[in-house]
Formats: sequence, C-alpha cells, structure tokens
Amino acid sequence: MDNFKIGEEVYVIYRNPHAVNVANIEKAEIVEHPTNQKELAIFLHDAYHPLAEDDAVFSSFEEAEELYNQLFDYQQFD
Repeated sequence: MDNFKIGEEVYVIYRNPHAVNVANIEKAEIVEHPTNQKELAIFLHDAYHPLAEDDAVFSSFEEAEELYNQLFDYQQFD
C-alpha cells in the first residue's frame, strides 16, 4: 500500500453492500485517514474507507477492468 500517495485518483472494485452479487469499478481518491494521520484511506461515495492490503485498488481503469473480468467471468467487448 506504500505505492499510493495522498491525492491520487485510483480505481477500485467495489461490491454493493446491499446486493452481494453486484460489483462495479469505481473511481476514488487516496486521502489521509480522517482519524489516524499515519494511515491512508480511500474516499469513495462520500465516505472514508481504511486502505487495506486486500483492497482491489488500481492506478488505472484498465488494470481494474482486467481483474474484474477475471473475477466475474465477463467477456470484454470491442
């Protein structure tokens, strides 16, 4: 997680907490954790989410899309 910097725009694979079979690639921002300044957080949907090692966070949409397609077995259409 050391490779992300405050202010960086990232893409995350985000599961909808209300519909477990729904996931999307969402744009988010890396920010300083609001209660622990030594940690980073993801700012997504007007909320702070602690940045964790197992989060699916990517520097580009294409990287996120590649894993998304693998995880959810979707075919990319050209």
